[in-house]
Amino acid sequence: MDTTTQRYNDVMARIEAAARKSDRSAADVTLVAVSKTFSAEAIAPVLQLGHRVFGENRVQESQGKWPSLKQDFADTSLHLIGPLQTNKTREAVALFDCIETLDREKLARTLASETQSAGKSPELFVQVNTGNEAQKAGVQPDEADSFLKTCRLTYNLNIAGLMCIPPFDEEPTPHFSLLAEIAERNGLAKLSMGMSGDYEKAIELGATHVRVGSAIFGSRG
Repeated sequence: MDTTTQRYNDVMARIEAAARKSDRSAADVTLVAVSKTFSAEAIAPVLQLGHRVFGENRVQESQGKWPSLKQDFADTSLHLIGPLQTNKTREAVALFDCIETLDREKLARTLASETQSAGKSPELFVQVNTGNEAQKAGVQPDEADSFLKTCRLTYNLNIAGLMCIPPFDEEPTPHFSLLAEIAERNGLAKLSMGMSGDYEKAIELGATHVRVGSAIFGSRG
């Protein structure tokens, strides 16, 4: 058994254990295997294991490797988990099945236009900057309700859930709890939270999607 397979199986076992600990079904937790910066050759073993949900940070990088991979694995679901520039929206709508980083009104307006033109709408998550970090993308927590209302009523966007990236040097629990509270009061069922270092805690706090990269693919160097 190669190392990638071992790591993948370990992550899946940990997801199942964390779900069981919280009286949840592991089937209710989607593993987004974060394949950013990894080559098609590095991704292939995980696809061959049967995994079909992957996360990428950049539109241009994804365009270079995923169209050919999707020819062989047509049922793959690709999530954009990095910031989206409005001038890349058309390409993102064409390539991605889910965009987890909707974070400003200009992007909402552009997504509304592009999805209408394409006749295709990726699943959309609003990114919330739970740590109020100036250098990080995301809607401020106290503006999330208003932004969600704007997305829904002004731009007629169907928002599926919320996403957050807690500050790396803070305990993630308060951030996961805050995201869950915002989702609940806005009637959103999906929560993308938790990465390689804290996905088990995120599952305990209600994550429906966890974004795990290095724990599966290894170090990015």
